[in-house]
Amino acid sequence: PGPRRRGDPIPVPHRTIPEPRGRDLDFVNVAHSHLVHSDWDKLDLLCTGLTPLRTKHILLRIRKDHVLSLEFFNWVKLRSPSAHTLETHSIALHILTKNRKFKSAESIVRGLVAATGPVDLARQLFDAALYSYRACDSSPRVFDSLFKTLAHLKKFRNATETFCMMKEYGFFPTVESCNAYLSALLSMNRVDVVFAFHREMRRCRIAPNVFTLNMVMSAFCKAGELEKAVDLFREMESKGCCPTVASYNTLITGHCSKGLLSSAMELKERMQKKGIHPSVITFNALISGFCKEGKLHEANKIFSDMKASNVAPGTVTYNTLIHGYSEAGDSEMGGRLFGEMSKYGVRGDMLTYNALILGLCKNGKTKKAAYLVKDLDSKGLVPNNSTFSALIRGQCVRNNPDGAFQLYKSMIRSRRHPNSETLTMLMCAFAKCGDLDGAVQVLVEMADRSMLPDSDMLSKVCHELHHCGKDQLAMKLCSELQARTLIP
Repeated sequence: PGPRRRGDPIPVPHRTIPEPRGRDLDFVNVAHSHLVHSDWDKLDLLCTGLTPLRTKHILLRIRKDHVLSLEFFNWVKLRSPSAHTLETHSIALHILTKNRKFKSAESIVRGLVAATGPVDLARQLFDAALYSYRACDSSPRVFDSLFKTLAHLKKFRNATETFCMMKEYGFFPTVESCNAYLSALLSMNRVDVVFAFHREMRRCRIAPNVFTLNMVMSAFCKAGELEKAVDLFREMESKGCCPTVASYNTLITGHCSKGLLSSAMELKERMQKKGIHPSVITFNALISGFCKEGKLHEANKIFSDMKASNVAPGTVTYNTLIHGYSEAGDSEMGGRLFGEMSKYGVRGDMLTYNALILGLCKNGKTKKAAYLVKDLDSKGLVPNNSTFSALIRGQCVRNNPDGAFQLYKSMIRSRRHPNSETLTMLMCAFAKCGDLDGAVQVLVEMADRSMLPDSDMLSKVCHELHHCGKDQLAMKLCSELQARTLIP
């Protein structure tokens, strides 16, 4: 044959596995006989004589029986783990993937990854599988399974390397494995790699399915490129690839995140006309979109439509609405929704309680908020940063900065970390009550935490200190903040 042209796949190497001889051959014959007759007690007596060479040849002898092969593989792993090598693992993978036992194959790869850690496993295992490929009369599914497992494990560098090595030898992963890789990338917000891999799939002529395109659309939406997501959606329809409920949900969520609520509603109507029923995700996206825009009446209409469509609202649905009403200062409506949750057996979580506490605190109903905090323990929930921030806000609303500062101290003791917004709110409360010493104390706390105070408030506090004749304190404060580079 002539020289290999650039772009042509490298032929799979013909590497013969030397036959066992002498004692090795005798051992393999006896062990094989015990295995065929399911005589595991006799096999147990042989485990001390196992070597990688013997294990490899026993696996090759029984490779047509994938159940027995896996049993033997696991027995060796338990009785004589040193008799296993990458080669014995690769032979087991060939046997299992050829018989479409992909979950068992994935389990073996997962075990290897967990045991070897950051070593260059992908290349070594690929090479081992490549060199035993012909001896095992294998199929390309072995490499596909390796790629898919590494994708599931979010080992992106190893998965990418495996994909590149597969291409070199003319092997291509299935679209399902490509989807597993895209899904893992998307879960880590690696949208740039999603786009690059989608282009590579097209170059390799791996035909995408609706799940592939849904994920690429989602990546466009995450990247803020809504128009490209819409273009891809139209391309799907024009090529006869029927959009699913997930396709519509992706676009509806993308439109809602940009405040394009009328377009999102049009998409919902369009999907219904095509006989696709909106899911809980559809309704949650729309409710969230309207709540973020402060359009609670419209959000409530969607909520009513959801129940009329026999789509059961979940914790996320109620949390979104309760938070929306709490932000608007309507703690009464938030409480009614919480009561409805309990009535229908929808379990509240920390977000539910934080939203309720925020609504009560915005209305200055700190006692009711405190009762809810006490209820957290019985629900197995622990107050977090948002809980403390809401409670501090409640005391500030009631013009009780000292009470708010005590809550701040409790927050620190609970190893919670206030953000600059919480501390600025606290400082404003002291300043509003004319307690400049308290305001300065908060400024120092902010300085200790390397947080930048609100510039307008800082000017106001310093101005008031000058007014009160506390020039030295104002200079000391400014010097300390400048030393910590918190003010220019």
